[in-house]
Amino acid sequence: MAKRASSFVCQSCGAAHTRWQGRCDSCGAWNSIAEEESTGSMPAAQRGGRRGRLVALESLAGVSEDAPRIRIGIDEADRVAGGGLVPGSVLLIGGDPGIGKSTLLIQASASLARQGHRVIYVSGEEASAQVRLRAERLGLAGATVELAAETNVEDIVATLSEGRRPALVVIDSIQTMWTDSVESAPGTVTQVRSSAQILIRFAKRSGACVVLVGHVTKDGQIAGPRVVEHMVDAVLSFEGDGAHHFRILRAQKNRFGPTDEIGVFEMTGLGLREVANPSELFLSNRDRGAPGTAVYAGMEGTRPVLVEIQALVVPTSLGTPRRAVVGWDPSRLSMVLAVLEARCGIKLGGHDVHLNVAGGFRITEPAADLAVAAALVSSLSGSALPTDSVYFGEVSLTGAVRPVAHAAARLKEAAKLGFAGAVAPQPKAVASEAGETPLAVETVTSLGDIVATIAARAPRRAARVTQEG
Repeated sequence: MAKRASSFVCQSCGAAHTRWQGRCDSCGAWNSIAEEESTGSMPAAQRGGRRGRLVALESLAGVSEDAPRIRIGIDEADRVAGGGLVPGSVLLIGGDPGIGKSTLLIQASASLARQGHRVIYVSGEEASAQVRLRAERLGLAGATVELAAETNVEDIVATLSEGRRPALVVIDSIQTMWTDSVESAPGTVTQVRSSAQILIRFAKRSGACVVLVGHVTKDGQIAGPRVVEHMVDAVLSFEGDGAHHFRILRAQKNRFGPTDEIGVFEMTGLGLREVANPSELFLSNRDRGAPGTAVYAGMEGTRPVLVEIQALVVPTSLGTPRRAVVGWDPSRLSMVLAVLEARCGIKLGGHDVHLNVAGGFRITEPAADLAVAAALVSSLSGSALPTDSVYFGEVSLTGAVRPVAHAAARLKEAAKLGFAGAVAPQPKAVASEAGETPLAVETVTSLGDIVATIAARAPRRAARVTQEG
């Protein structure tokens, strides 16, 4: 009889320990270590394993063909996936509960089924009747999507192997799956890892595209062992705010495409609707003429996106001023505030600073530094920025405004939405890239230029604010 061995595994990060302890040494989580039993196996020498076979080696020189693609039929999803689904690939998609992951996947499944592909939707959290009710609400009941409510991985793989090879298999969710080869409860690290490995092996062997749905933690990270994210070919994040109707599909890892593309959807009563022009959505209700607001011309992958940045600077009543940031990096805000005080003489040590990216959008690139600085100075001086101008540029610690990539695409998007001017760095680089863009580009080389321009519009208050402290 095989010897039984016990191990203590952290359910947050998957680290193994020799004994139980209250705190995991790897991730620092408390009360996350659970005992799991595993059946030991004989050494390879006693099993009499087969001898390895020779593998053909190739040179770097040669012709490589692009991976074949199966277009989903939803342009925003195809954009994030890199042009469509690759046969034999495995995708992991995560998102907050109720954000719309199941809605997106049932719409993608119906779109592929209408193209003649075989699609199988396996639900481990809902019964087939519940999935069918969602499809009826979305008007997709006529699509030939095959449903199953099962959690045993061996039974699922045996079912998928019968009949015509499926083009898409949806597993909702991987945390509910379990396998007979592991003696632990469903949802544990060992079960999730083993179940994912069996499904990945099936995808590589059969050529079917498998989509795994993963739960997320309070921090927004996909729950379970991090090794699962390294096992799959792509990791997608479905983001959104319950207070807003739009949702963003973002690629965090993609072996067959870029990781900086986003897909924008709007949640409606009939499901998710594609948003072809996100800039109009984010600027639809902006506050025109209010101090502390600036329109930032950003880039998400190959797509230019215009969003409104709102800043509020008020005197503080606390010993330590408050810094509240929504939609941007707080460390980046601290850097911009330090540059404004050290290089431009703007005293913000006695003020609370609140920064918000309107619409719940999240900015990751440093090109938003100039727009944030303009919004902060505008709020502090009470002088409104021009409503027909956009801002972009990276601010260095010396106060210089550095150029950013894709200046032409940013300017063209602003011109298409009716903006007449732009504030950007380095005139020659911007002009050469922009070509005949019908925008009046005001070039700045240092952060002091934009501060002086804003101060000129409200000389009295700006001068008073600059001399404070």
